[in-house]
Amino acid sequence: MIDTYQQALPHGITLSCRAAGSRGRPLLVFLHGFPEAAFVWDELLAHFSKAENGGYRCVAPNLRGFEKSSTPAEVSDYRPRHLVKDIAALIEIEGAPAACLVAHDWGGALAWGLANQLPQLIKKLAIINSPHPGTFQRELVSNPRQQAASAYMNFLIRPDAEELLAANDYARMWPFFSNGSSNTAWLTDAVKDQYREVWNGTVPGGAPGTGLKGGCNYYRASPLRPPRPEDPAAAGVTLAREMLTISVPTFVLWAMDDVALPPELIDGLEDYIPKLTLEKVEGASHWIVHERPQFVAQRLGNFFAQ
Repeated sequence: MIDTYQQALPHGITLSCRAAGSRGRPLLVFLHGFPEAAFVWDELLAHFSKAENGGYRCVAPNLRGFEKSSTPAEVSDYRPRHLVKDIAALIEIEGAPAACLVAHDWGGALAWGLANQLPQLIKKLAIINSPHPGTFQRELVSNPRQQAASAYMNFLIRPDAEELLAANDYARMWPFFSNGSSNTAWLTDAVKDQYREVWNGTVPGGAPGTGLKGGCNYYRASPLRPPRPEDPAAAGVTLAREMLTISVPTFVLWAMDDVALPPELIDGLEDYIPKLTLEKVEGASHWIVHERPQFVAQRLGNFFAQ
């Protein structure tokens, strides 16, 4: 059974959360990405809360700006330090340290930051197709393939991005899930309705796409996007080595058919992560959590048990 609740944080942000398992058990925290929401983890929450699968306390927050979580108006409120602060506060409330922080896509960006800055809050880190900031910055600056794959980021920072994404019943959104994937059977009408509910937002009378503003602000607040003549973006960023190292045991599960995040992004990960376990998965896309949930659960379970 999945419980939903609003968790107020000490610094004035509220996160809407989904959870399974009783407080006091070993804690797993799951972070979603764009354009998703916490509901995408439901199957894994239910799985790992069962006694035979570890009996964990499993919590998946909707990140700041998503679903019913706080959605500040200013783009500057979506800078990494604020987003990491949200997750750190949640873990402390739930009972730090977490047995593992599991993250995908934008959730991974937060997870990399938290593992670097506050490693005492987690015992392990599991990343699913979310680029490490060091390799991502490198590839955005030097690799034309990555620049082309990430060109959509420069669309998402447009001031009218939410309106354009919402047009014609989110006609631009659905290809996010099918691009590069040979398995979209999971994207049923019922699941599409769950996405629509999130993307429509919770503002009374709000237009379709209202709920996408927070997610687009993640891209607007981050310089890690392809350089353009009028915007140096990633080329104007210098990341200090101490901001990139990860000391906790880390499992990276990488679907190799990810159109937006080519395999070059996992080259050199061991330079930043001494305790790295890397598994490459052929025939799976960026949406591997949806395409192969039982496989993902099995691989995560093995890592948790180590």
